[in-house]
Amino acid sequence: MSQSSSIKTKRPMKHSKNFIADKPKDMKGGVKRLVSYLAPFKFRILVVAFFAALGTVFTILSPKVLAKATDELARGLIAVMTGVGEGIDFTVIGKVLLACVGLYVVSSLFQFVQGFIMADVSAEVAKNLRTSIEEKINRLPVSYFNRVSYGDVLSRITNDVDTINLNLNQTMTQAISSFTTVVGVIIMMLSISVKMTLLALCILPVSAVVVFGIIGISQKHFKRQQKFLGAVNGQVEEMYGGHLIVKAFNGEENALENFKKDNDSLYEASWRASFLSGTMQPLMTFVGNLGYVAVCIVGASMTSNGTMTVGGIQAFIQYIRNFTQPITQLAQVSNQFQAVIAASERVFEFLAEEEMPEIDVKFNVADAELSGQVTFNHVKFGYEGTDKIVIKDFSADVKPGMKVALVGPTGAGKTTMVKLLMRFHDLTDGEILVDGHNIADFDRKDLRSEFGMVLQDTWLYSGSIKDNIRYGKLDATEEDIIKAAKAAQVDHFVRTLPSGYDMIINEEASNISQGQKQLLTIARAILADPRILILDEATSSVDTRTEVMIQKAMDNLMKGRTSFIIAHRLSTIKNADLILCIKDGDIVEQGTHESLMALNGFYAELYNSQFEHVS
Repeated sequence: MSQSSSIKTKRPMKHSKNFIADKPKDMKGGVKRLVSYLAPFKFRILVVAFFAALGTVFTILSPKVLAKATDELARGLIAVMTGVGEGIDFTVIGKVLLACVGLYVVSSLFQFVQGFIMADVSAEVAKNLRTSIEEKINRLPVSYFNRVSYGDVLSRITNDVDTINLNLNQTMTQAISSFTTVVGVIIMMLSISVKMTLLALCILPVSAVVVFGIIGISQKHFKRQQKFLGAVNGQVEEMYGGHLIVKAFNGEENALENFKKDNDSLYEASWRASFLSGTMQPLMTFVGNLGYVAVCIVGASMTSNGTMTVGGIQAFIQYIRNFTQPITQLAQVSNQFQAVIAASERVFEFLAEEEMPEIDVKFNVADAELSGQVTFNHVKFGYEGTDKIVIKDFSADVKPGMKVALVGPTGAGKTTMVKLLMRFHDLTDGEILVDGHNIADFDRKDLRSEFGMVLQDTWLYSGSIKDNIRYGKLDATEEDIIKAAKAAQVDHFVRTLPSGYDMIINEEASNISQGQKQLLTIARAILADPRILILDEATSSVDTRTEVMIQKAMDNLMKGRTSFIIAHRLSTIKNADLILCIKDGDIVEQGTHESLMALNGFYAELYNSQFEHVS
């Protein structure tokens, strides 16, 4: 299909007057969906866990090895002080220290490997999520984009996915390392003293209460933070895209006020989320220090009565530090994890949006051999989420090759009818037939391949003029492109441009005029060579002389093709084979220009009103 332009419907952003924290809608579901995206990388994650375990083993062995150096140093000092036995054996201490250095080096290497693997996993997960979002966009109905801000969708594919990518790597590696460290340290502490280990374990329930208590409160603020980040992005996107309109109507203050509402809400949500999560580490440090003090008191008592060596208490104190450190790290990880869950919940919320329903394809365009006959049979339609019926009872029979004009006041339903014809929306009732086949029985993509559309709102993407025209037929040759451009009266002005057909149109297409943009979209439709042509105010943005030239090209293009023309300047459709006069979603008159003028009714009044002069 050649869709030469697209309609962008802007919806006003919704603002929150009062800050009310949203609770996560489906935190467990978000975690499960995220785990499903991690499933293909389970082998690599297992490798990371293995290296994390090995790295932890080498790390937690070092205090006990270092204890031998401490015992040797204590023994030597006592020998020097008492004069009994040999002094400090620095050879033994040197070997012990060298062994510790080796353990630390090996542990660092394992940590590097696990970090490298997890960075790759998180990047691939982010890539897969972006791909899923892009594929989802193509499956969503047009009605979704009529009710959702573009900025919010962009925020999900950029900010939310980036949040998952950046935090997932740190979260998983740190969580695995911290968990294995806790388990390993408990084992090593048990090997030194069961009594002091049980005392140290009293930290765990207190730590759990602190961690889960703060997570329960702060998670809703992380979700709120991501929500308003999307709203702020939507504001920026809308204001940037419509900056000329904003300036023309002096709307800067109103735009800034609306932006401040969402930005203030974002600030408040971010502040609360950061503050609450930030309290976790000092609270955990305080709990850990309590356990540390208790262990020092009990350990000193055991050392004084000879039930534990100096090296043993030194090793155990190191282990208690190593024991509280991963718990504190897990508390920090929980902050990042909350951000990941809040972002993933928004991403999966988007991926769970209702898609265009699958249909049982009964006909293929190639097999149906369509000639272009179109029948509207008691068509009824109302937009989703509204009770208002836009098209009430529309019936018409269009023969192959006919030039059909749809006229009527603004809001009568003219553009809606062509959207229904191309299945941008599904009917509420009735049917539309193409050569006797219900359009609902065709695959949407297959059906639209038979349509060429030129809309009033032009759409060009950032790229060369040549590629923008080629969008109508991707396998077109350069010769085909130039031929279409000449037919659309666009070749001459393109050749006057600095790089001709290779000139790059910028992102906003602001380096060419509105009329030139319209000519390019017409050339695109001509290149597509469709069986059915739809022109929605296609010449509204060009001057009178250019309009006459385009009209001639269009007359040649429409020969032998069924054409639907939406026009407000009725003088341009006087030679139409059939004129359908639409008012409030119904056909009130139909016929040729001459027959309708003879009726001296709705059409005649509409036509004559264009030539009235106000004195």
